[in-house]
Amino acid sequence: MSSIRENVQSLLKTLPPGVELMAVIKMRTAEEVLEAIDAGIRLIGGNYAQETALILEKIGRRVPCHMIGHLQRNKVKKAIEIFDCIETLDSVELAQELEKRCTQIGKVMPVLVEINSGREPNKTGVYPEQAEAFIRTVATFPHLRIQGLMTMGPFSENPEDSRPYFRETKTCFDHLAKLQIPNVEMKTLSMGMSDSYQVAIEEGATRVRIGTKIFGPREK
Repeated sequence: MSSIRENVQSLLKTLPPGVELMAVIKMRTAEEVLEAIDAGIRLIGGNYAQETALILEKIGRRVPCHMIGHLQRNKVKKAIEIFDCIETLDSVELAQELEKRCTQIGKVMPVLVEINSGREPNKTGVYPEQAEAFIRTVATFPHLRIQGLMTMGPFSENPEDSRPYFRETKTCFDHLAKLQIPNVEMKTLSMGMSDSYQVAIEEGATRVRIGTKIFGPREK
């Protein structure tokens, strides 16, 4: 099996210019994360505030760390102390809680709006057709800075199945960028994971979120 270092270096070589590689650290050890950073990872993503905090305590703040899991409102206070960006902003209620907590500590928090590109009722995220109205609302919050969009797309064994969802999210992203809404900077389109990142890049992703292809399969 190839090492974490080899995996990272091989990925970095194959990514086109302008595409950022995020290492997903969910259920990984501090040692594994450190190895990835030493190999050239410049951005990590955590799914849970508690788990991420424990890893950061061990390795220190070497690279920016983003929240990529669903953020519950009762976890916001902890999350804004740990993360440098929230990539899963999915409701006005969450935005209000983030604004309140960021105001208390004088922090301006970069965020990505999570798009539910598959319009799956059991999943979080804003539907593409609601994104503009949602973003216009959140753009009025002085302690939040919208910097782009994130989408997962419905799960499928075949990466090609994700293409229409990535494409629609990119169309939404381009539309929002043209509007030039104050306090909104459409610079990051985060989509694609270990199985689907190549399709995501073809459809315009500027950031891909990779776990398995860096660290290997998770321990069961």
